[in-house]
Amino acid sequence: MTVRHRDGIHFEDQTGEPRVVADARSAAGTVNVVSHAHADHTFRATPETVVCSPETAAIAKARTGSGFEYAERAPGIELVPAGHVVGSRAAIIDLADATEGSLSGHYCYTGDFSIRDRCYLEGFDPHAVDADALIMETTYGLPKYRLSAQDELEAAISDWLCNNDDRPLFLFGYSLGRSQKLQWLAGEATSGREILVSESIRDVNRAIEAATDLQFPGERYDSLRRLTDEIVVLPSNQARADWVETAVEREDGLKAGFSGWAVDDSFRYRGGYDVTFPLTDHCDFDELLETVRAIDPEIVYTTHGFDEAFADVLATEHGYRAQPLKRNQTTLEEFR
Repeated sequence: MTVRHRDGIHFEDQTGEPRVVADARSAAGTVNVVSHAHADHTFRATPETVVCSPETAAIAKARTGSGFEYAERAPGIELVPAGHVVGSRAAIIDLADATEGSLSGHYCYTGDFSIRDRCYLEGFDPHAVDADALIMETTYGLPKYRLSAQDELEAAISDWLCNNDDRPLFLFGYSLGRSQKLQWLAGEATSGREILVSESIRDVNRAIEAATDLQFPGERYDSLRRLTDEIVVLPSNQARADWVETAVEREDGLKAGFSGWAVDDSFRYRGGYDVTFPLTDHCDFDELLETVRAIDPEIVYTTHGFDEAFADVLATEHGYRAQPLKRNQTTLEEFR
């Protein structure tokens, strides 16, 4: 059995046929898995049936305008909460079952994941996973990406919101994931303070609310003029937009950026933020190590972020068979 990074993660048999394909832009597998509804993990052309959570299906439809048939299970595939965003799932793959007995081995594909409980979201539980091979994302796979405890981080964000209650605050996070947590934190920390969101964030809110018991306080803004003490939540990619800069200056607002990359000082300057917080939906370095130790697989494949560096740490400092899963490389060992 071979695992490759092509368009998505391919689990191929001895003939090179992709039996299971995860998080690809084109559906190529006998079974196609979508771990969550971020655009870089979903299909351009949708297969007849996708293995994913109902929340992921609902959010993907809201973001793209087109729905698809989905199933929460397939032979040999079990989905478990990944703790990344609402609906995110890791896939536990028993390829002997998934391909009618022609292959063997238990695999865990994490997709994007976090083991932290955050706001309304429970983290991925690596202690509940039994896998011979682990395919894991390593976005923050360097030792410098060590974050404070979640309760301390949330308290710091709440304090900042409360200490700046006399002017508009502009908060920036991904439309799916960070933006909902920012609304939740702002709603918990403030009383009677209006929370405004962009149309794209409002649409994601509605999709999540329709598929879950969650409710978010953000209302779509009609105008960003004559603000007083409103909290405005906007997509991260708008932080440097001219219209945003104009609105912040005109309304005497403050800008705050939220990302694990806030560990680096350059993140503050890239977004032109007044303040940053390392609020993330991924594992930090120590949590990545904790995940590997808990699952204790025979081999680890790393993807995304600092994949080479983290694989090297696992191999040289912790004694694991580990290697980065580079796109289209042809030197991967077969796993039997």
